[in-house]
Amino acid sequence: MLRSYIYYIMCLCLLLLGCDRISEAERLVYEKPEPARRVVLIEDFTGQRCVNCPKATDVIEELEAAYGDNIVAVGIHGGPLSFAGNAKVAGLKTALGDEYYSHWKLEYQPVGLIDRRSPAGYTEWSALVKEELSKPSPLRLEGTAMVEDGNIAVRLEAEGTDGTVEGKLQVWILEDGIQALQLMPDGTANQEYIHNHVFRTAVNGIWGQDFSIREGEIASLALTQPLHPDWNPQHLSVVAFVHNAQGVQQAVRIKVPFNTDSL
Repeated sequence: MLRSYIYYIMCLCLLLLGCDRISEAERLVYEKPEPARRVVLIEDFTGQRCVNCPKATDVIEELEAAYGDNIVAVGIHGGPLSFAGNAKVAGLKTALGDEYYSHWKLEYQPVGLIDRRSPAGYTEWSALVKEELSKPSPLRLEGTAMVEDGNIAVRLEAEGTDGTVEGKLQVWILEDGIQALQLMPDGTANQEYIHNHVFRTAVNGIWGQDFSIREGEIASLALTQPLHPDWNPQHLSVVAFVHNAQGVQQAVRIKVPFNTDSL
C-alpha cells in the first residue's frame, strides 16, 4: 500500500513539472465584440394634406440610395396635415401618429427626428444623417419576421458591443406601396401617389419595453402582431430600435416575407 502511494505521488509531481506555468492574466483573455454597423432612424412626420411632404420623401429616397440599409425611414402620418380618410378616400392617419406628433411638440410639417435628436426640417436631414452615421453604435440588432396563421411573428436578437445600454426596445409595423391621395408641391391632388414606409402600428406599446444589455451579452425576444385587414401582407416590414434619453442607439428594418399559405 505504501509503495503504491509513493508511486502515485511521484507520478503527480512529474505531471505538475511537465505542465507550462500560465499566469492568471493569460488564462482568461477577453475579446471585445466587433464594432456594430450604425443604422440611423428617420422619423418623418408627414401628412396627405402636406404639399411639401413629397419633397421630404425625395430626400429620404436620396439618402436610401446613398447609404442603403444603414438608413431606416418611417413615415408617421399624424398632426394637423394628416388625413384620417372618409367613405371615398383612404386616409393614413393613426391615433399613435397624432400622439407622437404631440409628444415631440412639433409645430410644422414635414418635420423629422434623426435618431431622436432635435426636430429638423427636411433640408437638414442629409447633414444630420451623415453626422449620426459617423458615431459608433453600442449594440448590434438583427431579426427575422414571417406571417403565420394571420399573425406577424417577430424574433429579434441583440448583442452588446460597447459598454452597457439601458433604455427601451420599440417594434413597429410599416407598409410600402400604398396608393392613396397626396397633395403635391404644385397644389394638385395626386390620387395615385405611392406612399412607402408608412407607420401602421406599434407592436409592444407606444414607447416599447424596458431593455438592457451589457457588452458581450446576447439577448433575444419574440413578439407577435395580428394582421390588420387593411394591410397588404405582401408589403409589410418590421422596424425595431433601441432608444433612451441620448437618442436612438441602434435600429433595423426587417422585410416580412409572404406567401398565401401563411394566412
